[in-house]
Amino acid sequence: MKVLVTGGAGYIGSVVAQQLLRADHEVIVLDDLSKGHADAVLPGATWHQGGLAEAAEVLDPSVDAVIHLAAKSLVGESVEHPERYWHGNIVASLGLLDAMRDAGVQRMVFSSTAAVYGNPITETIVEDHPAAPINPYGASKLAIDHMLTAEAKAHGLAAVSLRYFNVGGASDGLGERHDPETHLIPNLLKAAAGRGGTAKLFGTDYPTPDGTAVRDYIHILDLAAAHLQAMEWVRPGTHEIFNLGTGVGSSVRQVIDAVERVTGRTVPVEEHPRRAGDPATLVASGQKARDVLGWAPQHTLEDIIRDAWAHL
Repeated sequence: MKVLVTGGAGYIGSVVAQQLLRADHEVIVLDDLSKGHADAVLPGATWHQGGLAEAAEVLDPSVDAVIHLAAKSLVGESVEHPERYWHGNIVASLGLLDAMRDAGVQRMVFSSTAAVYGNPITETIVEDHPAAPINPYGASKLAIDHMLTAEAKAHGLAAVSLRYFNVGGASDGLGERHDPETHLIPNLLKAAAGRGGTAKLFGTDYPTPDGTAVRDYIHILDLAAAHLQAMEWVRPGTHEIFNLGTGVGSSVRQVIDAVERVTGRTVPVEEHPRRAGDPATLVASGQKARDVLGWAPQHTLEDIIRDAWAHL
């Protein structure tokens, strides 16, 4: 297939593009480098530097599918500046859908988020869990999910939304290097390596066994595999949602312990109050993706940390 990857110079997008190329797909990367890196666009991919507003310039009937990863994705920023998320996620994605429709491209895999569920009311989240986002980031992604449902019904779009949780790890030189880095594992690793000062632990009074937030961590390679499987699976006129997760949650303190085991180093940590908009627990079942897509995670939390440590 000929596939457009929006945000393909970012962390997740670059690994998805890498796996597409390895599967002998033709890859076009559209990225404005606001968060991505030019050197993350791999040889073999065609790169167009630009935002989603430029999608019409690279879409034509020869494109078979779009994997839509470009987005603003910082929970804290979304609370402080929600307008950036209305424009950068909702309005921009509507423009992408318009460009796809005009070009006759009718297959999309969308990078959604577990943040659409807000504070879960069940221990493990399945796809029919009520969507009640507690921050503008999650609300913006949910709005795009609604767009895809309507687009599929009205115009025959074949769409899948992948709602996933905390992603980590690395793949052959491609790993996290956000600026600023807000993700837990790379910040813990930097602190362990003596390169990032003291790691920050946000919230020690959550209603969890050890008081710290619990998340479901998934390896970047498992995540990329799900995007490729979803792209092959999509059905015309339908919009399906799949949660991607291991079904096992790890608290921040448990992740700190795992980092110390893998690296053999002590992680200096300072405690801070909770961040606005952060739920206490987010754990996905992932069973629907297993049953329908044939997808299953192959990597453990220790694998994620080990690969990220090697990449650091």
